Amino acid sequence: MVDRNLLREFDVSEDELTAVVTAEDGSKTLDHFLGEGQSFEIGSIVSGKIVEVVGDQVVVDVGYKSEGLVPLGEWEDEPHPQPGDAVEVLLEGMEDDTGEIVLSRKKAHRMRAWEMVITKYHEGDVVKGRVTRKIKGGLLVDIGVNVFLPASQVDIRRPSDIADYIDQDIECMILKIDESRRNIVVSRRKLIEITREQQKKQLLEEIAVGQVRKGTVKNIADFGAFVDLGGIDGLLHITDMSWGRINHPSDMLKIDDQIEVMVLHVDKDREKIALGLKQKSASPWENVADKYPVGTRVVGEVVNVMSYGAFVKLEEGIEGLVHISEMSWTKRINHPSELVNIGDKIEVVVLGINKDKQEISLGMKQTQVNPWDQVAGKYPPRTMVEGTVRNLTNYGAFIEIEEGIDGLLHISDMSWTRKIGHPNELLEKGQRISCQVLNVDQDRKRIALGLKQLKEDPWETDIPGRYEPSDVVKGKVTKLTNFGVFVELEPGLEGLLHISELADHKVDSPEEVVKVGDEIEVKILRVDRGERKIGLSRKKAQWTKPGEEEGESEGAEAADANKETKELKGGLSGGGPLFSMGGTQPSETPEDQTS
Repeated sequence: MVDRNLLREFDVSEDELTAVVTAEDGSKTLDHFLGEGQSFEIGSIVSGKIVEVVGDQVVVDVGYKSEGLVPLGEWEDEPHPQPGDAVEVLLEGMEDDTGEIVLSRKKAHRMRAWEMVITKYHEGDVVKGRVTRKIKGGLLVDIGVNVFLPASQVDIRRPSDIADYIDQDIECMILKIDESRRNIVVSRRKLIEITREQQKKQLLEEIAVGQVRKGTVKNIADFGAFVDLGGIDGLLHITDMSWGRINHPSDMLKIDDQIEVMVLHVDKDREKIALGLKQKSASPWENVADKYPVGTRVVGEVVNVMSYGAFVKLEEGIEGLVHISEMSWTKRINHPSELVNIGDKIEVVVLGINKDKQEISLGMKQTQVNPWDQVAGKYPPRTMVEGTVRNLTNYGAFIEIEEGIDGLLHISDMSWTRKIGHPNELLEKGQRISCQVLNVDQDRKRIALGLKQLKEDPWETDIPGRYEPSDVVKGKVTKLTNFGVFVELEPGLEGLLHISELADHKVDSPEEVVKVGDEIEVKILRVDRGERKIGLSRKKAQWTKPGEEEGESEGAEAADANKETKELKGGLSGGGPLFSMGGTQPSETPEDQTS
């Protein structure tokens, strides 16, 4: 088209110009010459020639009435421009304050590149470019023009720092082209997903249990590592990494490691694959029974200490457990760390092997002599021993006679005459006492001790010699029961006053006649040395008066004795202290007292 505006600027009529440019044969017209010119519309690309380079500016003639300037910096990383060189520039403005047109070579190149890109590529096409820089929300990739790669589309798993991709050449898929805004969005992730999907289908068709395949460690967790086999990830569990102990998968692997793994299990429906690393070598448990037969002594290293025991490594991949109960014959261990620590070298004995469960039971104490094997010979019955009261229970006291060797002093063996309700009536923790060994049960690891056996039994001679049937004595009421009253005759010695012997009349409750603390006179009916019991009568003590005929008295007493023998058989063994000794606990039921 003829640029009529340009003609008007030069103030030349069309007729005059036509006469000048028209050829003799009439083949050249004004419209022909003017049609060969460029359109000088703002935002269009025009061609020009470099006139000269002045300082940091390049003077460019584009055929307009004035020349334009282009910053020399727009030839960065390119050969230095020379006068006469052809150049394409973008017309940004018609004459600025200096009277020159405003040109840009760089913007012209961008526009040409953009035109080329949208002509060449479409949404869904795969393009290759170099990551130039990181911007807010993602990366810029140069594929001829800068396109936007969002951070979420960089990889399947978002990297810790997307800046690591700068200056790398990558392939992406075009997601969206916005011509009006000259914007292109690409995705590397989408391309990877499509590629992996194809690889996954092929892998699932080929993979089988027992295969050894190469893979790349993509992620590490506490329980194992995920290995990319090419399209699908398999799980390498921590227990399948090594025959030996591993505290964390990172002890063996790191991300991006290239490793060979064995396929242990394939679930094609759920697309899950279990992998193993240790299975590439033979299990050390195969011949463990031959290498470590039961009873073998071996030195190992403590690799872990738990509340219930310590794990000892015998060799790489072979560990056994020393249970806390197998650490010492005699020491009372609250925690294995009292004896061993991680890294200790200790001697152990193989106690048992479970090859299927890959378990070995070990013992530490078996490397030493069991002191209980010597107890029977060292402490025969009637041996005098001295020990420390270690513990008190309702039924007795445990006396430590040497480290780890305790004997039981039962409450029934603490006193011949006094009934002990609890050991703390006589003993306290930490007290040193002397005892006599009564019995040793080596198999059950028990020693019975006696305290009263250090003295003679007063029921054999002393008590029967001082208390005879028909004697009238004074005593103090110490306890009332529904079947009678216990009367203290002397410190540590009591007798039973049956309810039927309280008074001549029928007594329903002892409280009707006496109360605790009363001093009363009683008559001794019987002294049973075997049962260690004394039977008493209050009413018969009142019958005995001065001047009674001896024969009548003796006859009455004999009759009464026969009656009391029947009523008090087994009596006096309950309620009050000091009557049932030698391990027999007293009963306080009326049936026991009157049977």
